[in-house]
Amino acid sequence: MKNTSLLIIGMGMLAACTPPAESTDNQSEPPTLTYPESRIVDQVDDYWGTQVADPYRWLENDTAPEVEQWVADQNAVTFNYLHQIQGRDKIKARYAELFDYEKVSSPYKVGDNYFFYKNSGLQNQDVIYKQRGLDGEPEVFIDPNALSADGTITVDLVEASKDHKYMAITQSEAGSDWSQIRVMDVETGAETGDTLRWIKFGGASWYKDGFFYSRYPEPAAGQEFSAANEDHQVYYHKLGTPQSEDELVYRNGDNLNLYHWVGVTEDERYLILYAASGTDGYECYFSDLSNPGWEFTPLFTGFEHKSYIVNHVNDKFLVRTDIDAPKYRVVAIDPNNTSKDAWTEVIPEKEHLLEGASTGGGKLFATYLENASTRVYKMNYDGSNAEQVQLPDNTGSAGGFGARSDENTLYYTFTSFTYPATIYRYDIITGESSVFYQPAVKFNPDDYESHQVFFKSKDGTEVPMFIVHKKGLAMDGNNPTMLYGYGGFNVSLTPSFSTSNIILLENGGVYAMVNLRGGGEFGEEWHKGGMLLNKQNVFDDFIGAAETLISKGYTSNEKLAIAGGSNGGLLVGACMTQRPELFKVAFPAVGVMDMLRYNRFTVGWGWIPEYGCADSSKVDFDNLYAYSPLHNLKEGVDYPATMVTTADHDDRVVPAHSFKFAARLQACHAGKDPVIIRIQERAGHGAGKPTAVIIEEQTDKWAFMFDNMGVSTKY
Repeated sequence: MKNTSLLIIGMGMLAACTPPAESTDNQSEPPTLTYPESRIVDQVDDYWGTQVADPYRWLENDTAPEVEQWVADQNAVTFNYLHQIQGRDKIKARYAELFDYEKVSSPYKVGDNYFFYKNSGLQNQDVIYKQRGLDGEPEVFIDPNALSADGTITVDLVEASKDHKYMAITQSEAGSDWSQIRVMDVETGAETGDTLRWIKFGGASWYKDGFFYSRYPEPAAGQEFSAANEDHQVYYHKLGTPQSEDELVYRNGDNLNLYHWVGVTEDERYLILYAASGTDGYECYFSDLSNPGWEFTPLFTGFEHKSYIVNHVNDKFLVRTDIDAPKYRVVAIDPNNTSKDAWTEVIPEKEHLLEGASTGGGKLFATYLENASTRVYKMNYDGSNAEQVQLPDNTGSAGGFGARSDENTLYYTFTSFTYPATIYRYDIITGESSVFYQPAVKFNPDDYESHQVFFKSKDGTEVPMFIVHKKGLAMDGNNPTMLYGYGGFNVSLTPSFSTSNIILLENGGVYAMVNLRGGGEFGEEWHKGGMLLNKQNVFDDFIGAAETLISKGYTSNEKLAIAGGSNGGLLVGACMTQRPELFKVAFPAVGVMDMLRYNRFTVGWGWIPEYGCADSSKVDFDNLYAYSPLHNLKEGVDYPATMVTTADHDDRVVPAHSFKFAARLQACHAGKDPVIIRIQERAGHGAGKPTAVIIEEQTDKWAFMFDNMGVSTKY
């Protein structure tokens, strides 16, 4: 669910003590796979004088009958191989057992009612409940599982109206980023009939008898999941009226490649508008709602920085900004005098990243990352009387420190690699935390340990990495190991619990998560160190992490797998093409694999600030061409055993990236290990997958990894 405070939408889970799984030296020869034919076309593009072949261009048309047949043929090969792996069914049974525990979200207060999500264990989608007070009897408000037979329709709460009578929800299907906004009566649970379509990357912010929202124009039929999304507009919807009568609030006709989001301050004094040219910096404008019309005043212009309004209190905007502070600070700005000289510093930039700022109960909360673990401080609006919130552990992640100004209680979640997400009730006045809900997972966390190491990357930069494994595990270089990374878009990877990873850990494996440059863990300089012309640093960091795991005896190149999704799929694709001998298994998921054409599909243009664009300059082309996974596959190379994964409804990183990469990989691969593509039907970029699909996907991942490493599981 969304907080009522303003949000910026950023872009871009019973183990006894057992011995390590045995490694077999007499692994049988991998099966010889016959891959489907991938037709080659004579397609050559000229980039700044360089001729670049694109022989699988036809795979970009994912609705063409020939492509649909190619998908079916590839899946037949993939699933025939996966389903014959010895021990797969036992892995699936154990994972289903681990996943089968009650999961509950933090409660969301709406008047006298509390809303929360709950999954009894193996339900495909979380059910949304409502109850009167904390001691009331829960009743089902929305059950998405009743909306589709295959569990692929998802529903999320967005925001309640200020009078607590109505709830805006979003509904999506088959994992697509497209969604609908619907409105429900809080008391009766009945829909009002308000249905808004073509929503993507936006929510709803209530004001008076309606709400503000963002949408795209309706795409052409047949191009809903592939055509470029342009002209993101802001509207006001009055309850009880059709969408066709919604009032246009803001549109930039001079630049159609912008994202726009809006939100109303808690005191309903201002409408805040954000405009972004991509997934990096953004502009900020405000409109005084006491004045007629929608006249916006610029607060921050240009796309070099990231500054968002935390709240409007005491006639000042509290703003988290990276202006003159790459690790961020909080300033107070008078709407009547926005000059930088008139800003008042509330929280100065400090040694560690100020990951976020929020308000609740008349207090300001500052959330920091210290070496990728959360620290939270409560203070007055002017930054005085700061006191640290005592979290359950110093290594972990916490979130949820926000509430309305008239509330004295908030609910936050804490998790770590061995600590399932637990909800705490926090008394804002006393500063005391108490357990509100703690899940019961069928494993013993005391059997495992996690720690953080630092290693030097290729250029001497120190890079941190978390490592998790069973206590007492022998560092003999023989442990099956999964190395995971992302490294982009200012995204921070912090400790979190995964039932899937338990499959690896309880079979004597090692899980490693590295905080690569390009992420946001150490501020904007860390991010910039891995973007645009510095992108190779990300791959060097990841390769350095792999070499560290091997040199320290955690694993060997014959027992090392790498994984990442989306920008992390690009990471895996780039590293397996640059150092194929370093890894035994590779899992590039929903990856950006064609770095020369990524900007031509759906919202790919929004990634240009992160990657650059091959069409814009020869410098960008040379940089992208040097590491683009699709273009750096070479014939006659023995690549790692690879399972590419994508989905037919992925309208963020379109499946053509994975289709073309898999076709080229199968043509180039000279080794005996399988290189397959697993294409999930009626699924998208990752969000909203039914539990049944998650279990199948994770089962196939571990079965593929163990089989190709010659590892026998304990099951």
